[in-house]
Amino acid sequence: MAAAIDRISNMMAASSQPAASENESDISVLIARLTAELDQIARAKARSIQQITNQMKMLALNALIESSRVGALGAGFAVVAQEVRGVGQKVEMLSREMETELTGRTANLMQSIEKMIDRSRGQRMKDLALNAIELIDRNLYERTCDVRWWATDAAVVDCAADASAANASHLAGRLAVIMRAYTVYLDLWLCDLNGNVLASARSDLYDVKGANVVQTRWFSDALKLRSGDEYVAGDIERQPLLGNAPVATYCASVRKGGDANGQLLGVLAIHFDWETQARAIVEGVRVDDDKARVLLVDSKFRVIASSDGQGLLTERIPLKLDGGRGGIYKDHSGSQVAFHLTPGYETYPGLGWFGVIVR
Repeated sequence: MAAAIDRISNMMAASSQPAASENESDISVLIARLTAELDQIARAKARSIQQITNQMKMLALNALIESSRVGALGAGFAVVAQEVRGVGQKVEMLSREMETELTGRTANLMQSIEKMIDRSRGQRMKDLALNAIELIDRNLYERTCDVRWWATDAAVVDCAADASAANASHLAGRLAVIMRAYTVYLDLWLCDLNGNVLASARSDLYDVKGANVVQTRWFSDALKLRSGDEYVAGDIERQPLLGNAPVATYCASVRKGGDANGQLLGVLAIHFDWETQARAIVEGVRVDDDKARVLLVDSKFRVIASSDGQGLLTERIPLKLDGGRGGIYKDHSGSQVAFHLTPGYETYPGLGWFGVIVR
């Protein structure tokens, strides 16, 4: 029996090593097989005890019969009684041995199973966290392409070079057309070099024309761009001019003739509708626990998206990175935390954001 349980324990130890291909179904099958083997061991012990018990009963019965038959001479059956006593001691010893052995082995087995399940779930959570941040990165990479492309549009370049009423009106119409095709944006703005908004895509909803954005970080960073091939990707912030909505602002420089190395004329800023798009991603992550939270956090550990809709830009998740790009650990409350740093996508290196799952 000990050898059999040792085989189970060794198998559990080997199975507890992380494996990317392992899933919940594999775990269930393994647990069922191990439980069945343990049940067989327990039944074999029970049968051994039953055999010894039957032997003891038979000896005791024979002793009683012989003792009754011979009367005073029954004392001669003391040897038989002694044998019965010895059998009883063996039964007791075996019973205690089984209790101690099975209890200890079962405890070790269950601990191994628990570790295996935690490891498997943790690895899956980390993979899902990576998947979430990869999805948003691929989405945001497209935003960097959009802004650089649209900054070369003739209507954008013409208005930046000559902000006449006619040019501004024509550009507003052009930006509105773009907005109808790209619903992931809240608004598109063309700004002059002094930070004044010359035209926007959604003047019917947001009265931003003439507003000055020179104090914003994204605008000052955009003025430093060396060519039309570069871009600015801003962290998530609430934009007062857009109803205080959380946005991710992307900028590119508008240059003379639409040439990447032409004279700087202005800045095109596009405001990604962050909350709607990010929520769709975190809510789409399939975690087999209704209470688990799927999060995106920025480089300062601020919550920038949450599957439960809580903590946006107000909550911080103090991740224990330990120098790794991804990891799994239990926090002070006992919750399992899995995280992974953004890997970036194509020419978009990411902003140091993390995908996080708290379970």
